[in-house]
Amino acid sequence: MAGAGHAISRRADQVAAYIEQLVADSVLKVGQALPSERRLMERLHCSRSALREGLRMLRARGIIRTEHGRGSFVAAAVTTQSVNPLLHLFASQPRTLYDVLEVRLLLEAEAARLAASRATGADLVLIRRHFERWQAAQHAPAGQTLSAEEHARRDHAFHRAITEAAHNPVLVHTLESLSELMLASVMASAHHLYTRPIYKQQIDRQHQRIFRAVMQRKPEAAYRAAREHVLSVRENLREVDNEAERLTRATLRLQSFESDV
Repeated sequence: MAGAGHAISRRADQVAAYIEQLVADSVLKVGQALPSERRLMERLHCSRSALREGLRMLRARGIIRTEHGRGSFVAAAVTTQSVNPLLHLFASQPRTLYDVLEVRLLLEAEAARLAASRATGADLVLIRRHFERWQAAQHAPAGQTLSAEEHARRDHAFHRAITEAAHNPVLVHTLESLSELMLASVMASAHHLYTRPIYKQQIDRQHQRIFRAVMQRKPEAAYRAAREHVLSVRENLREVDNEAERLTRATLRLQSFESDV
């Protein structure tokens, strides 16, 4: 009996290590459901007892969470309590947007460079699919115009696919832990820049340059294209901010003049 228990424990360790590796490599992403018990047992050639013990170990480590009747899911890399203050800061202090863009500038440019060097064939397929899905949103038929939020999600997914192709788990999980903040910065771009043709055309050209450089495996070109993209988004959003401030001042002056007449 002791031998059987030891064998189950050893197999459970292997189950936990296998799933941890899938999470570390971003094969399984935050919020994604684990395969069913039956599929995991078939894939890992383990008993139900060993599988459940392995999943229990992962829950104890905070790697997965289990919902009764729904299954197990990859847990967030950081707790909700630690993320909320950042999201609150972003919402309450709009200038934080520029701090987020500085982080994107540092991490996404390097991610593009690494992706151009390291992307596998499968990575390139995924990058192309996300790029084409983003492009399709730009040319939606009349009457099927997508919301700014959907534009932002497709834009974010394209950049995320490039980050995952960098094959640096620490980089991937760093950006994953900031995913909501990153998406919020893309939302700002979609709301304020996508609606202005001159800025939108610039974003389109930049995305195409990033895509081509990664697909053609040109690391330095990919780095420069990604860096130029984030820098120009930051500059253009700042100009939109300044424009709004100028409009507010001019409106106040006009109201003051009219009240004096």
